[in-house]
Amino acid sequence: MKDEKNPGQPIIPVGCPLFADNKLPLTTNVGQPIADDQNSLKAGQRGPTLLEDYVLREKIQHFDHERIPERIVHARGAAAHGYFQLYESLEELTMAKVLTDTSVQTPVFVRFSTVAGSRGSADTARDVHGFAVKMYTPEGNWDIVGNNIPVFFIQDAIKFPDLIHAAKPEPDREIPQAATAHDTFYDFISLTPESMHMLMWIMSDRTIPRSFGMMEGFGVHTFRLINAQGKSTFVKFHWKPLLGVHSLVWDEAQQIAGHDADFHRRDMWDGIKAGSAFEWELGIQTLAEADEQKFDFDILDATKLWPEELLPVRRVGKLTLDRNPDNYFAETEQVAFNTTNIVPGIDFSNDPLLQGRNFSYLDTQLSRLGSPNFTELPINRPRCPVSNNQRDAHMRHTIDKGRVSYAPASLDGHSPDEVTPARGGFVSYPASVDGPKVRARSESFNDHYGQAKLFWNSMSGPEKEHIVKALQFELSKVETRAVRQRMLTHLQQINGMLAEQVAAALGELPADQLSAASPRGTADSVEGAEQLANALSETSASGGVQQSSALSMENQPRGPKGRKVAILVNADVDAGQVSLLKQALQKAGALSDLVGPHLGTLQGPDGPLSMTKTLANTSPALYDAVFVPGGAGIATLKHKGDPQVFLAQAYKHGKPIGVLDEAIDLLTAALPDGISGKELTDLGITVGHGDSQQAIDQFVGTVGTRYWKRSALDQVAA
Repeated sequence: MKDEKNPGQPIIPVGCPLFADNKLPLTTNVGQPIADDQNSLKAGQRGPTLLEDYVLREKIQHFDHERIPERIVHARGAAAHGYFQLYESLEELTMAKVLTDTSVQTPVFVRFSTVAGSRGSADTARDVHGFAVKMYTPEGNWDIVGNNIPVFFIQDAIKFPDLIHAAKPEPDREIPQAATAHDTFYDFISLTPESMHMLMWIMSDRTIPRSFGMMEGFGVHTFRLINAQGKSTFVKFHWKPLLGVHSLVWDEAQQIAGHDADFHRRDMWDGIKAGSAFEWELGIQTLAEADEQKFDFDILDATKLWPEELLPVRRVGKLTLDRNPDNYFAETEQVAFNTTNIVPGIDFSNDPLLQGRNFSYLDTQLSRLGSPNFTELPINRPRCPVSNNQRDAHMRHTIDKGRVSYAPASLDGHSPDEVTPARGGFVSYPASVDGPKVRARSESFNDHYGQAKLFWNSMSGPEKEHIVKALQFELSKVETRAVRQRMLTHLQQINGMLAEQVAAALGELPADQLSAASPRGTADSVEGAEQLANALSETSASGGVQQSSALSMENQPRGPKGRKVAILVNADVDAGQVSLLKQALQKAGALSDLVGPHLGTLQGPDGPLSMTKTLANTSPALYDAVFVPGGAGIATLKHKGDPQVFLAQAYKHGKPIGVLDEAIDLLTAALPDGISGKELTDLGITVGHGDSQQAIDQFVGTVGTRYWKRSALDQVAA
């Protein structure tokens, strides 16, 4: 039997001898107790296995079918349970109960993912990250199926299969995995100018987040909010992390992929397990229907964002994730998100990419989960009553009674009643639609460079440098020169210096001197990417905004909460300093690992220390800061290469470093000559003599910040 209040959990019958001590017996899938699960049924001890061994057949058959088709995109994911609570009622904008009732904690399940890679790829690939939220509201499930980037590569869903085919491993060789640094992707991108804005985002550090909890989320598309009077307001949805938006850098991401391919999912699992919830605020940007044509960009164009300087984000509620899944397959793998899962008070706009996704998501779930009854799986099941005339099909869970499965009906007394709009029934917004049937793109979608320029202009110096290096890396992997040249032509339209620096790394002329002819542009039927770029370079689809502070991560709040610190230790380390540091980090909401010469207990003059990591099995790339306490045994580390490399890499990646007493010589040995004195403390390096508590407090205050202005970074051999 199943507990209807807790689906998926069995009820233990009272008094049944099979359930002694309230323990569950081993059974078949239909509940038959199994006496021996270690040996198959044979004809004699050394004889052949018998076909009648249904226990064996059931077990093997289930194993053979344990894998369902992996998602075509967003295959690699991690998820958590939690709740959403509204700060203030939005009844002036919508009649959706989840956005009007501040007293309700709405259960949620949130799945994070990469897009291009398979389930077995690494977390830290340079990729868009999915941010999909399922809210179990009183009016049905509401899914905000978004990404960590507010825009998309394409404007029309008919191009989506082409985009994914181009981004996936090349079909003749199945290479490269979870990477877009190859010819077919850039061939497609170079012929699709509408992708240039998205390209700038994926070449930035935004695509390699430090943590899911430090990752922004966006609904991408324009939706409608409908209030009780039937008034429509356009809206975009945002998830703003309370820890701020922070990322890794590419060198770290590559190292982490080797040291811990599960870096992001492990970070979330360990954090929630330790009692540190992951938190975001729901933000909305709204636009009155009368202002739909107000800006020089089309609000329905998914390759465009709404600059926050024009339309500020209003934070209206809080999302908290505080419980890990009980079973990865049953929950994280089987959860099915659909853009069509909306509730009364929320509706679609005419965004052509959204319209296509509305078909694609449902169609995909039918194929991947094998049945239209996928909504009856516990993780997908609404928390409100479900009543309709749908019946049967593969793996039906509900046992419907009676002979009526149609409407209208008079037998059995009734059929499910429709809900009138006045009582909250869903009604599509009656937007006026008029025009000929055409296969065309609106001219208001034509500017492909304005917001790419806006993004570039909004970046800090280090962020721009990282974008340049990312493009140098990606395009150097492209073997076809004509494709590389077309890409440089596009970059020239975004920023001349950007194009020049990328061209230099590729051994090409500056992009404005390239004259290579290009094939027909797929988006706008213009001959050649260069002509297309020139034709559109004068416009600027950013509402007149030249820079947006919301786009740079350098403007985000910083602090030690949610961070992880490596503490290097050795024999005869000062255990008192270690204890003070761990207490200070814990108080600040940060985690720490003791990294020593071996695992297990390290005996010191002040007592034993328990080491969880070694220099051989970890890397500074996995941490946000490094600290080395004093002690006689620490002095010997300055003669060893691995501790020096550990500190040098942390220095090169701009991470806070703290050293006390004998550890100062180790830091001096690790860094290039000439870096000392006041410059150290100004650049996030804490040096302590004697007063360890003061130095520890100073160090903890730096954790979470990156110090990119450190000198001689290019001289660090790490």
